[in-house]
Order: sequence, then structure tokens, then C-alpha cells
Amino acid sequence: MSELIFEVTQEADGGYVAECLTEAIFTQADDWDGLRHNVKEAVAAYYFDRSQKPSVIRLHMIRDEMLALG
Repeated sequence: MSELIFEVTQEADGGYVAECLTEAIFTQADDWDGLRHNVKEAVAAYYFDRSQKPSVIRLHMIRDEMLALG
């Protein structure tokens, strides 16, 4: 495995949630830098005793926005 992809959403309170699309890895943080740190930490913990570790982590930001018309 060379890459893990995380789907990132921003919560109503401003925090971020990241969920891996292929493994059972989930984390959250109050800001983007904190999220990056927590994702790296969660991946390291998940792969602690495994020989196959990803070489790249991709954070894919999902943004849902509603616009009023009129």
C-alpha cells in the first residue's frame, strides 16, 4: 500500500474530522494543523506492528455549502 486517502469534513463548530476510506482510521481536531498531526499519529498507531505502511497520506477536503437565492 503506497497511499492512504482520508475524507475530511469541517464541522459546524469549525473543527475537522478525517476518516480513512480504506482502513478503520478516524480522527478529529480543532484546526487544520492539529488535524494533520492527528492523522499522522493515528496512521502510525494503526500500522505500529505491521510491515506494510503507506508512504503517502492524502487529505481530501469535502466542503458542503448552501447558497440562498433571491
